[in-house]
Amino acid sequence: MIRVVIVDDQPQVRAGISMILSAEDDIEIVGQAGSGAEALALAQEVAPDVVLMDVRMPGMDGVTATSELIRQNGSDPDHLVRVLIMTTFDDEDIVVSSLQAGASGYLLKHASPTEIADALRRVAGGDTWLDATAATRLVAKLRERSDEQIDIRQVLTRREQEVLRHVAAGRSNQQILESLVLSEATVKTHVARILFKTGARDRAAVVALAYRSGFVRPDDPLPA
Repeated sequence: MIRVVIVDDQPQVRAGISMILSAEDDIEIVGQAGSGAEALALAQEVAPDVVLMDVRMPGMDGVTATSELIRQNGSDPDHLVRVLIMTTFDDEDIVVSSLQAGASGYLLKHASPTEIADALRRVAGGDTWLDATAATRLVAKLRERSDEQIDIRQVLTRREQEVLRHVAAGRSNQQILESLVLSEATVKTHVARILFKTGARDRAAVVALAYRSGFVRPDDPLPA
């Protein structure tokens, strides 16, 4: 069962999404919040698998709340709270900010019930989800960023940096999970976030970036 928290400042939106998802046998709504601050407190209380997060909210917005949720759960890497951003704005800057904050995906509010449920399942399983209408512009936006603009130590969390060192050493997801004692879904989530945050198209590209930026060097010892 996928435990979901819905976060939106409009009660009618929360109610509509809850009604849609309650029809799914493998999804359980464990709470609703009307702001980023409420979402943080609720997530600590009910430990959801996925937080379906609105972006535009008064007070703490969804991007900030996402960043804080990811930070709060850094001490429990085998139960990362995954965040699926949901908004009416197909703005590539919002998408990039959300992914850099640690979100595992991005979905527009006009998505069909089937798409919303499928996105939650994918994100809960450690994959990522990008709305098709936003994906093309997102890729273009990320490609605008040169290697010199990316400070890996600023963009990635400590755990993501650790995973990147293993990726750069040529290790598979299986080897990484055994070395870091993580679940397969958690490793997949970390790798996906690394690719999104750096704008790399695949593992080879992010390894090249890691070397070009000086984050890893040829004479570095292999990570333990």
